[in-house]
Amino acid sequence: MKIKTLIVDDEAIARDRVRRFLTAEPDIEILGECRNGREAVAAIKKLRPDLVFLDIQMPQLDGFETLAALDPADLPAVVFVTAFDQYAIQAFVVHALDYLLKPFSDERFQAALDRVIRHVRAGHAEALVLQMQALLARVTSKDAGDTSSSAASRSKPALDRIVLRGSNRVRLLPVEQISWIEADGTYVKLHTREGGVHLHRGLLGSLDASLDPRRFVRVHRSHLVRVDAIARLEAYAKGSYVAILTDGSRVPVSREGHARLKEALEPPEASRRR
Repeated sequence: MKIKTLIVDDEAIARDRVRRFLTAEPDIEILGECRNGREAVAAIKKLRPDLVFLDIQMPQLDGFETLAALDPADLPAVVFVTAFDQYAIQAFVVHALDYLLKPFSDERFQAALDRVIRHVRAGHAEALVLQMQALLARVTSKDAGDTSSSAASRSKPALDRIVLRGSNRVRLLPVEQISWIEADGTYVKLHTREGGVHLHRGLLGSLDASLDPRRFVRVHRSHLVRVDAIARLEAYAKGSYVAILTDGSRVPVSREGHARLKEALEPPEASRRR
């Protein structure tokens, strides 16, 4: 039997490219396409695909929220598609069969497709779905009764490694090694404890949403700082500060960033008393 497949991406060009690849594969039956997470939830419930090529960054519901909105019995096998490297680690945390980093080559797509077909035919996809069910069940239980706006973001596993892509290799940088991060256009600079600097394609806001908020704080619109890397704060101007890090680096801290930093440093007992 053919593998029933759904394509989910908010970009028409991306959907067309995935469809072109899948159309040439005799083992795949394309059930349809969706433009956002809400359409995907409805389509998965109705069509019950075996496999979904799922974009991560979409309006209304992102890829992870789309899966969390499904009944465990409806969860398909998943290949995540993303333009941002940091989501790759999260994808494997929720047991995706594979992920494709945009823009992907013909060879990379074919390798992912071959892997998917092999796993589905061998029955491994069902085991991965069961693991995904268990993870999402834990997330749902953890966030039950939480109506705050940050509940959805906390349901995602905190990023613990960042993918660094070079011309001929891929590295995983543990976030434990990072002291602070600064925005640089469509890239960010990752400053490590040893004094190294790594350029990573991505947006500071995306990293802010993916890192553990107890360990990394957005102290400025262009800067994230690891809390335990701060040696002291110095007043700079009215309402603003400079964070002096243990390695001597100086990072600007805005008024709003100072408030977020104070909250992150506040003992849990004090937070509960408020």
